[in-house]
Amino acid sequence: MTIWPPRPEDLRRPAYKSLASAIVRATEAGELSSGDRLPPHRKLANQLGLSVQTVSRAYDELIRRGVITGEVGRGTFVRAGRSDTKTPYVPDGHNGDFIDLSILMPVFESQHMVEMQRALTALSADLPSSIISAFRPSTALRRYNGSAAKWLDLCGTDMAGRSLLMTNGNTSAMTVALMTVASCGDLIVTEELGHHTLKALTRYLGLKVQGLKTDGEGIVPEAFAAACARSTVKALYVMPSGLNPKAAMMSEKRRAELVHLARQHDVVIIENDAWGPLQTHRPAPIAALAPERTFYFTSLTKCIMPGLRFGFLTVPESFESAAANRHLVTNWMATPLMAEIASRWIDDGTAERLLERQKGALSLRNRLAADVLEGLDFHSSENGMHIWMPVPGTWTEEEFVAHARLNGVAVAPGSAFDMSEGVKDRGVRICLGGDTPETLRRGLAIISRLARSNPEPALLML
Repeated sequence: MTIWPPRPEDLRRPAYKSLASAIVRATEAGELSSGDRLPPHRKLANQLGLSVQTVSRAYDELIRRGVITGEVGRGTFVRAGRSDTKTPYVPDGHNGDFIDLSILMPVFESQHMVEMQRALTALSADLPSSIISAFRPSTALRRYNGSAAKWLDLCGTDMAGRSLLMTNGNTSAMTVALMTVASCGDLIVTEELGHHTLKALTRYLGLKVQGLKTDGEGIVPEAFAAACARSTVKALYVMPSGLNPKAAMMSEKRRAELVHLARQHDVVIIENDAWGPLQTHRPAPIAALAPERTFYFTSLTKCIMPGLRFGFLTVPESFESAAANRHLVTNWMATPLMAEIASRWIDDGTAERLLERQKGALSLRNRLAADVLEGLDFHSSENGMHIWMPVPGTWTEEEFVAHARLNGVAVAPGSAFDMSEGVKDRGVRICLGGDTPETLRRGLAIISRLARSNPEPALLML
């Protein structure tokens, strides 16, 4: 049975929401693809026995939510098709139209504005000339090595036996690491539900990526061993400290098992530790266990402040020259102004105070989620910025995401994180940091009601 076009008898009241939901489900199922033209308002109204106003209202709703786009003189077209480059979050922001729990970000409060204003005021009176005059990365950034060492120590690792690159956040570090360790055609393995940009980035770089089976701790060692036995694996890309979509925290024993296999098969490890020291009781980073083969990166963006795009990539000494060259051609150097602010905050304790504030805020939000979603199946990590909810009841992933959106809440579909075909674990990522606690509670309450219902009754919700 096809989803599109819907049958008139399958539409429920309010009809415009039911029609909008049918279009969303059709795009998620691949029956409507990106660029497909939808029927004109009057033609679809006649076909479904609806008023033109009802169809127009459904189309307007979907245009507002970024699912379709209207082009004057040409018609209405689908924007949301299946793609390995689609983002899990709402790309254009919600502008107050719905509660956005789709994008992963830290809590942002008025104190963050106060601290940044203070920093900029201080800089205006004491601006190092190197911030605006230095053009060579070594000249501009050498002064910040001590601050970097302090932060890496707080993260549970250090620079012993490794070199350091300062980056404009985690994305640039991830790109440099992949470009350094792998060449066109090489195989990268990672979690079966992994980093949402990894699939697209590896494709742009001409690399192959394969998702590995995971459990409650992350990558299953046997799956990693089997992949190495079948093919030459160039690198293991891993998010072991709760950052992965399923919020899995990898034990010290599991980390040691993966390191043993990486050494046995001569596989480089790329460790994404974007949250840094946010998780209080996590084991030491994999980089501390295998410094000779681990590219480790972290930043202050997620655990301190969204706009503070400054981070660190530690590189095994054998890759030092290659990594520095890749960084030069893709980024040249980290922005000195961000490096100066971040380093001052690390040295004077501001960064650590904001870190503790972030821990407290996220701990509160995790408790809030546990309260609202009590009795439902979901997974979280200490001070994590998101939770993972397996698809509840008789819902499909596509239906749940679509109905949540139509009820005013955006969540991230698990399919956006698929690294391989045939991933069986279906669910949604629900982010906790982007709104106020009150707004978050309202959004979670809607999700809770949907999760405790069946798809058909959900069609009737306003």
